[in-house]
Amino acid sequence: MEEEARKLLEEGIVKKLISPGKGELSTFPNGTKVVFHYRTSLCDGTVLDDSRTMGGRSKPMELILGKKFKLAAWERVVITMRQGEVAEFNCENKHTSLYPLVSQSLRNISAGKDPLEGQRHCCGIAQIHSHHSLGHNDLDNLQANPQPLLFTIDLLEVLAPGSFQLDVWAMTDEEKFELVPQIHEEGNTLFKQGKITEATEKYYNGIACLKNLQMKEHPGDEVWVKLDHMITPLLLNFCQCKLLQGQYYEVIEHCSALVFKYEDNLKAYYKRAKAHAAVWNEVEARVDFNKVLELDPSLGPSVAKELKAMEDRIRNKEKEEKGRYKGLFNYTEPPATATTG
Repeated sequence: MEEEARKLLEEGIVKKLISPGKGELSTFPNGTKVVFHYRTSLCDGTVLDDSRTMGGRSKPMELILGKKFKLAAWERVVITMRQGEVAEFNCENKHTSLYPLVSQSLRNISAGKDPLEGQRHCCGIAQIHSHHSLGHNDLDNLQANPQPLLFTIDLLEVLAPGSFQLDVWAMTDEEKFELVPQIHEEGNTLFKQGKITEATEKYYNGIACLKNLQMKEHPGDEVWVKLDHMITPLLLNFCQCKLLQGQYYEVIEHCSALVFKYEDNLKAYYKRAKAHAAVWNEVEARVDFNKVLELDPSLGPSVAKELKAMEDRIRNKEKEEKGRYKGLFNYTEPPATATTG
């Protein structure tokens, strides 16, 4: 233990044991999965990130060792820990320069956003030396003024290679590409079973896999277009789930993006029309339903049914509003009261 601490110190990392772990120290071969909670602080005690509270939920960090994670210091320190151990690591600037980018990605994930949002087509080193904002004042300040950081690590679990299923983010490009059809089929099965929330997550993961691959290609190139054609049916299925969940504006946003690229995408127009109808956008809904009929006249009966349902809802809404305001503006003279002189 003392030898390991000395090696860390020579590398510019000071370890402080808070709570000892149990069992023997793992050999941590490449492919080992480590699961841990972390808290990142400035040396003055200011907390930047805490995995127990980030995004309003307690979600631990998961790393696959040997996958060249952007923040190498985390891989370096966890291999000095036993499962169940809690320790604090004071790391010099040379180990923390990329933390602002890592933190931005982790915050994006906790908010349900693309983890690479704001980092496309720009390497980490290039961003560190640019004036590009990360969207968070504390990370912008840290990027402009690199400094030592304190990482408090609570090592929850150590899983040997082959004892777990790889998460999507830890897969190679080839593994991601091969996984998408399986994810798509699993989503379809869940949807047929009425498990809409679970199906939505499957479709989302499939889209995320392909988007991650697509970002490495030039827009419009053959591979980029092929990936986009794979994304489209997944996105349409995702939108169908969102329709059932009442997330109408999200459906409108995604379908608008699709018809902007593919003007003859019948399903995108149909789903957008239904979403517009649901949020009382009567004019927009009629325009989209007309486009559906233009693309496929055989859908006339289905469109007529949707239009009738929309018109009935509008009439009922007007009746409710009329009843709610009935008599509101009818002024009645109050009866005169007798007076005595």
